[in-house]
Amino acid sequence: MTARILRFPLILILAGLAALLMFLPAIDATMRGNSQVGRAFLYSGGLGLAAVTCLGLAISNRVAAREPTDVQNLASLLLAYLLLPLYLALPFYLGVRNTTFLNAWLEMVSSLTTTGASMFDAPGRIKESLHLWRGLVGWAGGLLIWISAFAVLAPMSLGGFEVTVRAEPGQDDAVLGRFQRARPARRLALAARSLAPIYAGLTLVLWIALMAAGERSFVALIHAMSTLATSGISPIGGFQNGAAGFGGELVVFFFLVFALSRLTFSSDTVPTARPGLLNDPEFRLGVLIVAVVPLILFLRHWIGAIDIDERATVTEALRALWGSVFTVLSFLSTAGFESADWQAARAWSGLGTPGLILIGLAMVGGGVATTAGGVKLLRVYALYLHAQREMERLVHPSSVGRASDTGRRIRRRGAYVAWIFFMLFALSLTGMTVALSLAGLNFETALILALSGLSSTGPLIHSAAEVPIRLVELGPGAKIIYAGAMVLGRVETLALIALLNPAAWRE
Repeated sequence: MTARILRFPLILILAGLAALLMFLPAIDATMRGNSQVGRAFLYSGGLGLAAVTCLGLAISNRVAAREPTDVQNLASLLLAYLLLPLYLALPFYLGVRNTTFLNAWLEMVSSLTTTGASMFDAPGRIKESLHLWRGLVGWAGGLLIWISAFAVLAPMSLGGFEVTVRAEPGQDDAVLGRFQRARPARRLALAARSLAPIYAGLTLVLWIALMAAGERSFVALIHAMSTLATSGISPIGGFQNGAAGFGGELVVFFFLVFALSRLTFSSDTVPTARPGLLNDPEFRLGVLIVAVVPLILFLRHWIGAIDIDERATVTEALRALWGSVFTVLSFLSTAGFESADWQAARAWSGLGTPGLILIGLAMVGGGVATTAGGVKLLRVYALYLHAQREMERLVHPSSVGRASDTGRRIRRRGAYVAWIFFMLFALSLTGMTVALSLAGLNFETALILALSGLSSTGPLIHSAAEVPIRLVELGPGAKIIYAGAMVLGRVETLALIALLNPAAWRE
């Protein structure tokens, strides 16, 4: 039965799962006595299931004869980000009632792409069942990224895997083992069966840990789902408004580590001998950034930022250090949560609005095949290896580089592909910034919005700007452009170019 279902187009399967997911907030709203919100989700889910069933029956004969290819699954993934939010926004729009459908659609695009930027600055404006829907859509979007990265992007040498494999981006690589040999439908089944229990189990453990730290059950659930999906969605405006305190932040900190490397939860797509987590370049680079950046902010207290006569207690110093460490990892993983001690860290370092630091962290992003966005640590590592080798050749022009076969491949071809992606990212950033500027925004606001969308880090609009950006005040054109930036940042420009390659569609 599962094998037959997976023969249907991926977007149809996702629409059916979205319809089933709507019954959860319907039940929650009914239990809370919000019958109007409950009916919105119940009717939307029922109509969606009926439409998916009818469409599935209509194309069942074609599906039985031929299953989707990798490039068709990639196209379905893109269509899911473009079209599925229109359906996801329907019950949200009917439940809120005092907003436009465009705002509801943008909210769902932000949630599905795990960007986490919200149209509603005041969390109390919408009911808790609607917050649950935002969290569920973001959580499902994170699981979609996990599964599609392993079952769709990895076999086609996309999504960051092009740095380590031998095949050209958009082409299969035989080194990927069973994920390359298996049929596309089989790969989806394998990835879903192996990753979904891990994803759900980690969410459950974090939910229980946050409740043990003193957080309310509902808030703990949303924060647990947002942490695993790195969406940054919160029903109370962030951890600084929660009851879990330092214990809750400490638990979340360890779970954000899953966004630094895919080896923290799987190694099925490692194309070479499995080196282990501690030897993984992505993980080591991420840990280095999390250690060095807070240390620089901490030491800045004694480098002319603060009056030398000012005295601080050990407790204040530790609070400032923890606030920096947590916030740096959060923005590096593109979750965008701020520590409750982040204000103390800013005061300690003497930085009023360290927007450039947060923007840089979000732009670097997390690991390949994780829920994090950005350029990705593996691409940054490839560029670092290439730069290191070029510096060596300046001193010793005739030297022979010392590295393993994998290291040489990453340093040569991997760095070349990583540089191409970085240039595409820069061009996308330039284009989005210009488009938002033409929509009536000033340069700073347009740049922050473009970076927020392309890096899937919605909280940047509040943390990076001196004055928080309110999405609800944007014009319709700017909202549509921002939604396009979020979709482009999630799918990546290189994947779009692979879709336009005629060789990828050739049987």
